[in-house]
Amino acid sequence: MDFESKATTQTATVRKPLALLRDTEALLRRPVIATLAPILPPKLSNSLQVASTLADESLQELSEIDLETISDIELQPARIRVGLSCVGFGALMILVLLLYCNTLHPEMSQLEQIHQYWYQYIWFVCLGVTGMFLLGREAMRSQQLKNHKSQKP
Repeated sequence: MDFESKATTQTATVRKPLALLRDTEALLRRPVIATLAPILPPKLSNSLQVASTLADESLQELSEIDLETISDIELQPARIRVGLSCVGFGALMILVLLLYCNTLHPEMSQLEQIHQYWYQYIWFVCLGVTGMFLLGREAMRSQQLKNHKSQKP
């Protein structure tokens, strides 16, 4: 048996990640639309096909974006929003969990409520802490960018 690796001189075409995402999503979506369209009511079928067409157009626009041209400064607002969303959602879900426990289980003490729902509580706290880390990282990054810009001649 020949176990030596054989080098091939095939030229691999490098595809953009967003174009790959567009094509993969289309390969999954189109058969589903084709299967569902005949069995749905006509109005809903038309709406589904319009949504599919809009998805094609939107993903085509996204696939034309060159990810290499996007700088860290342009991504900073998005990273801050993600951090704020994590903190806000974590805090909101802790409040919902407390409301749930106090409304549906008033016979339980706070210690029993935490004992019963500790897993959910930990997930929501971890989500909030993750958001705080993202925000702290962005705060430190903005200072580094300011220092880096001021050091340039």
